[in-house]
Amino acid sequence: MCFEHLPIEFDENGKAHLKEGIKNPYEYQTRTLEQRQAALREIAAKNGQLADVDFDPVTRVAGALAFHSTVDLGEGKVLETNAMATLFRGYEVILRGRDPRDAAFISSRACGVCGGVHSTASALSIEMALGIKPPPLGVVVRNLLLSCEYLYDNPLHLFVLSGPDFSESLVKATNPEIWDKAVDSAAPGKDIHGYGTIGEIMTDLNPLTGKLYLEALQMTRVAREAYVLLGGKYPHPETIIPGGVTTTITTSTFNEFYLRIQEFFDYAKKCVAIWDDVFDFFYECDPKYRDVGRIPATMVDLGQWDHEDYYDATYENCNAWGEKRWSTPGVVVDGKLVTTRLTDINVGLEEFIEHSYYEQWEDYPFKTDPLGNPLSPNHPWNKTTIPRPGAQNWKERYSWSTTPTWDRQTFEAGAYARVYISALAQKIPHSEYFQSTGHSLVLNIPEGAALPAQRLEWEVPEVWNAFERNRARAYAVAFNLLVTMENLVRAFDLQKQGETQVATPFEIPSKGHDIGVGFWGAGRGFLTHHCEIKDGLLANYQIVTPSTVNACPATPWGEHGPYERAVLNTPIIETAFKDESDFQGIDILRALRSFDPCMPCTTHVMVEGSDKVVTREVTTCACGID
Repeated sequence: MCFEHLPIEFDENGKAHLKEGIKNPYEYQTRTLEQRQAALREIAAKNGQLADVDFDPVTRVAGALAFHSTVDLGEGKVLETNAMATLFRGYEVILRGRDPRDAAFISSRACGVCGGVHSTASALSIEMALGIKPPPLGVVVRNLLLSCEYLYDNPLHLFVLSGPDFSESLVKATNPEIWDKAVDSAAPGKDIHGYGTIGEIMTDLNPLTGKLYLEALQMTRVAREAYVLLGGKYPHPETIIPGGVTTTITTSTFNEFYLRIQEFFDYAKKCVAIWDDVFDFFYECDPKYRDVGRIPATMVDLGQWDHEDYYDATYENCNAWGEKRWSTPGVVVDGKLVTTRLTDINVGLEEFIEHSYYEQWEDYPFKTDPLGNPLSPNHPWNKTTIPRPGAQNWKERYSWSTTPTWDRQTFEAGAYARVYISALAQKIPHSEYFQSTGHSLVLNIPEGAALPAQRLEWEVPEVWNAFERNRARAYAVAFNLLVTMENLVRAFDLQKQGETQVATPFEIPSKGHDIGVGFWGAGRGFLTHHCEIKDGLLANYQIVTPSTVNACPATPWGEHGPYERAVLNTPIIETAFKDESDFQGIDILRALRSFDPCMPCTTHVMVEGSDKVVTREVTTCACGID
């Protein structure tokens, strides 16, 4: 039994049904967010170092996320916090009434950086609704395109968006005592990355000027070049469609693709060695860093990279083909794997809007999924997006993000979830490149231009925090690379067998009523596209993005979202401030950026009884989160 909070149980065949004797099985009790002001006034009376900290935007590219925190500088604690999605994008509204073939092209604009993942998730949802099975080569090419997006996205996060938080310039400004230690601390991974000390690594992590920063930008270019060889253009490909892809593929194309991918053989080893050294060094400097961004490991991922021998696009068989993906779908609650079945993930998914700028919908058209498993009125297939702008109110509505839950618990999404769940599940199909052990993921990276072949092993960590999210992201570079190699070998084999078809022709039926879901992911993790097609048009369309999952406001019963919980648990370890005027909030920012927030932020620091305001720019990308 995988549900603890939803009123669902399973029979001996694994089919879900509602528990008997419950009058309103999906009813829940709402709880108003506690009054902040009375408690904060009491704290302020005892301690004059109480700061309101607003990070708006939080990221380093573009988007719309603001973050408010109340910090007790004297005690080094975060007292209260709220994540605010400040922009309504409305793709669900735009897509209603459209031809289903438009969905992949329109929904890709939900992100200005990783549009290909939305195109694919959309194509998967239409395939499921209309029974379209892509040919094997089409499945493999889509996998290769996805890998390129991740080989672009992960280095960008590690060295351009999150990496500067661990650079010489930031560490000197916030914790000079750590910089002094870094200068003389030997780097254990010198033989791989070439740096003699941690201080040398930090210097090259400096934004705009550091060699690691600039190298990451170059590697993102290599990944994009590989993508356009197969996908035509990026970030909004026109070649991903329901039924496969429209690209003409030749052996020469795959050879040119391989030449780009080869450049990551040494780079993946270097990424892991650098971040292992940096994070282990921080732990040695101060054990309190283990608490930065620390929350129980509760995460959901839908798996990635379909196996061409098993994927048939149907909901009926999704548990079988889902568990044959090259990364395994699953749910982890408090560090324990509770399911790897896509139907369980789908049935447990709900969205709530009590603290969001939306109206509650009244319709409840789908009481069950296509297999007869019960669905909540708050499931995406039952949701209607009805925007309701209003004034910001911490007790009521304060965000354009909804609140997704699984089994009525908030969860986190991330590239690291693919690594974490795949390591635990031991369901990855056989590959010479990577294996799951039940406690780790073994990665066999081929010989590169400068470094020999290397066996890496990512171990499930004892604690789950900001540093381990980023560490797993570094190992994800290697994992993505090896999935790419696995699928490239398969692409060559399919060509040798005479396979040339990359798409299955289809027609949109003018009559009928069907639903589908694209179980997929983005660079930041969990991504679903739920569609309803009626008489040839999209009657409803819902998107749940990783940024929606991570940046969500509190649940109706008062549980904070992942960003909010991670920041509440974060100690203030920063030392180089005298008062609120020179407080940087670096520990809060490290906690937030470890999720790779796909939106921008600026910081405003205010202290009760003071008129001083300090602003910090902390800007990452432009994914939609509604």
